[in-house]
Amino acid sequence: MSKTPNPFRYFHSSPQVIRLVVMMYVRFPLSLRNVEDLLFERGIDLCHETVRLWWNRFGPLFAADIRRQRVQRMRGFRHWRWHLDEMYVRLNGEMVYLWRTVDHEGEVLESYVTKKRDKSAALRFMKKALKRHGQADKIVTDGLRSYPAAMKDLGNLERREMGRYLNNRAENSHLAFRRRERAMPRFRQMKSLQNSPQSTLLSPTTSARNATSSTDRHSSFASSAAMAEWQSLMG
Repeated sequence: MSKTPNPFRYFHSSPQVIRLVVMMYVRFPLSLRNVEDLLFERGIDLCHETVRLWWNRFGPLFAADIRRQRVQRMRGFRHWRWHLDEMYVRLNGEMVYLWRTVDHEGEVLESYVTKKRDKSAALRFMKKALKRHGQADKIVTDGLRSYPAAMKDLGNLERREMGRYLNNRAENSHLAFRRRERAMPRFRQMKSLQNSPQSTLLSPTTSARNATSSTDRHSSFASSAAMAEWQSLMG
């Protein structure tokens, strides 16, 4: 059985530095040059184009690794709950809909971009999420009628839940995306929204924030499970 090749083998910088660069770009709403300046203050001299190269090269790899671990961990979990929601996003000057699936732990599972939010768009989005992640125990949605229409065709309408404040998990997950949207002049390509690993990678760096107080959150961050998961990426 062949061993998986080391993705860092052609890079002179250490894997720890590459993980740090990608994590800074994901975790905070920074531009490429902002990351370059912050790294320079820490004694790491990199060009902002190197940050772009590492993000484009390793971002999808890290996101795929996190997604694979998450699916393996959650498949068959009896109380796996999904929260579905859609939001307006400006793509190259045009308003589109970004559909997102968030689980009960606040981790973004799937994103999908459409020009409409009708039954057909909801059906394509849900088929994509179900194919990649399997079936959830409960699926929480808002009052959009496209959801029950699509779920009826999929045969999982009995799993749907809807109610006031039930979908706050999905609404809150939009905040980090909006911060990233403000930091960027605009989104120019659909793949930067739909296939971007940004949301997938953001989840491990912000998980379990509600479980810790503001006093010890930063002191325990380096040894937290979230950081341990990040450090293990592509190791």
